[in-house]
Amino acid sequence: MIIETLSIIIPVYNEASTIRLVLDRVCSIQLIDNIEKEIIVINDGSTDDSEEIINKYMAGCPTSIKFISNSQNRGKGASVAAGILQATGDFVVIQDADLEYDPREFNILLEPIIQGYADVVYGSRFLGGKAHRILFFWHSLGNRFLTFLSNMFTNLNLTDMETCYKMIRTSMIAPLAIREKRFGFEPEITAKLAKIKDIRIYEVGISYYGRKFKEGKKINWKDGIRAIYCVLRYNLFS
Repeated sequence: MIIETLSIIIPVYNEASTIRLVLDRVCSIQLIDNIEKEIIVINDGSTDDSEEIINKYMAGCPTSIKFISNSQNRGKGASVAAGILQATGDFVVIQDADLEYDPREFNILLEPIIQGYADVVYGSRFLGGKAHRILFFWHSLGNRFLTFLSNMFTNLNLTDMETCYKMIRTSMIAPLAIREKRFGFEPEITAKLAKIKDIRIYEVGISYYGRKFKEGKKINWKDGIRAIYCVLRYNLFS
């Protein structure tokens, strides 16, 4: 399959300590098959120095960056939806502004697409032999439970539905109106993608450099409860 451009959507909320390094890695990576990058950064009402750092970075960066700035925090799902509206690439991928996921692994996700097998590729933190930081047992168990619950209704056999890394054909995700403003968009997107006739969803193993809450991790138990609701809502009632 010939892919000309990959749109990389980077939602940012209070990530002043990491956003410069993330942008460095995104801008410097050489994608396979000479695929071009379209970088879309959404500052979601950050109250720290994130926006100032992004503006300074763009001023000295040879790579063009599309920048959206929300006056107030709207949530990660809303930021991703705004980024999708701006995307002109053949595929889109979501990149968190922390350092939990390494953009240098985009090429791993691109492989099954370029080979002509996949319309969607999930980067699984629980698949393969990549590096993983050992953190919270209950958080990991919660992720696996949500994936199991989602799989029950979508009839997929994903190992990591909640992963950030989802590389999706733009023509497939653009029509899917994302309603969830926070982290509920993960099960929402999965449910809606699973309903597309003849869609080809693949999964590859990726690294995961997880953060603790004191290091800036934002998802919490309330998001887990919302995710259960979203699995039921978007699989049974949409």
